[in-house]
Amino acid sequence: MNENKIYGYLGLAARGRKLVSGEFMTEKAVKEGSARLVILAEDASDNTKKMFGNMCEFYQVPLYTMSNKELLGHTIGKQICASLAVTDDGLAKAIKKQFA
Repeated sequence: MNENKIYGYLGLAARGRKLVSGEFMTEKAVKEGSARLVILAEDASDNTKKMFGNMCEFYQVPLYTMSNKELLGHTIGKQICASLAVTDDGLAKAIKKQFA
């Protein structure tokens, strides 16, 4: 996994408004079908991990876990971020390649 490239893609997605962050907005994007992939911080609560694990499996959205809340938040221009959803196909594919 190339974390630096992933952070770069996430920064691009944030600047291009091609991602949503926060539990409520991420959940909404998954349920509405606009989420192409979901990323959770490794230090997200067990409850959050379980909820998104079940939801992403049900809606068939790829789910990845990486980093911590502070680093993930800093990458997208916020203080902390436990969950985010990328809504752009191209960026989602590029990020998936880095996780492979």
